[in-house]
Amino acid sequence: MVAQTSDGYVLLTKKLGGLFAIILGCLLTAVGVTFEYGGTTFVGVLLLILGAGLLVLKIIRRNREPPLT
Repeated sequence: MVAQTSDGYVLLTKKLGGLFAIILGCLLTAVGVTFEYGGTTFVGVLLLILGAGLLVLKIIRRNREPPLT
């Protein structure tokens, strides 16, 4: 059973944007820690938080909708 939403593209954008932000955040954090770049580490951590936040918002929104009957 597949749930249909009127704003499917927004949800897809949030999911892909969150995953991309998490991946990029992990890479930037690893590079920043390895080469001791404080700014790069900070940006990486911010991207990790942003990506996790987008995924959490998507999950919360999906669970708030009533189940299909």
